Amino acid sequence: MKDQLTHFNEQNRARMVDVSEKDMTKREAVAESKIVMKPETLARIREGRVEKGDVLAVAQVAGVMAAKKTWEIIPMCHPLPLTGIDIRFTFENETTLSLEACVRTTGRTGVEMEALTAVSAAALTVYDMCKAMDKAMIIGPTCLVSKTGGKSGDFRRGEN
Repeated sequence: MKDQLTHFNEQNRARMVDVSEKDMTKREAVAESKIVMKPETLARIREGRVEKGDVLAVAQVAGVMAAKKTWEIIPMCHPLPLTGIDIRFTFENETTLSLEACVRTTGRTGVEMEALTAVSAAALTVYDMCKAMDKAMIIGPTCLVSKTGGKSGDFRRGEN
């Protein structure tokens, strides 16, 4: 960890970091989350039998929309021209749905927050669409899996 955090000014108040002197680089971040639910709930998602519609299609769109609006809901995030957003779903077992978001840009700051926001919004959308049949669903853990590009270098969970 750096000795001095850059998100605080000389009065020790939060600030949006000035990235105008940083180099433009290709950047990518991958985040993941999980949702644990009743086997019947996951089976209905898998089989497309949820009354509100195609849960994974709606969650995918929600994740993409959330990534694009991250700067509007996370106060110190910069608005970024995102060049790619992908949300993937994996049925891990009979009770666990895994979600992964990959976000890309070419810019002066990273897209970790956009990836985390995307996967979080997608998970919350799954919960919203299925809560009538399973209010006990558990979301998480949610974490950054990897990031590439930028001054701080690459990161891969478990290697750093």
